Amino acid sequence: MEARDKQVLRSLRLELGAEVLVEGLVLQYLYQEGVLTENHVQEINAQTTGLRKTMLLLDILPSRGPKAFDTFLDSLQEFPWVREKLKKAREEAMTSLPAGTGI
Repeated sequence: MEARDKQVLRSLRLELGAEVLVEGLVLQYLYQEGVLTENHVQEINAQTTGLRKTMLLLDILPSRGPKAFDTFLDSLQEFPWVREKLKKAREEAMTSLPAGTGI
């Protein structure tokens, strides 16, 4: 995952956690597309609250390869307002942090 995308996830972490993103089809889509493994899905679902599930997902995503952020955006069909917020933050980050900058 690009450094700017990691920064976007980090900067919006609390807002994303409040959305409880894992309650819909997000996890299944990420699993289907190969971003998450079966073990990841089980580990996330084992968490006791929606907030903890979402936070664990946000911890896992940055290490899941170059397509993880775009696939995560695609998975947010049930959360169009979240997807738009992430896209806007990404565009802002692109102007301030060049792609490929290691963080």
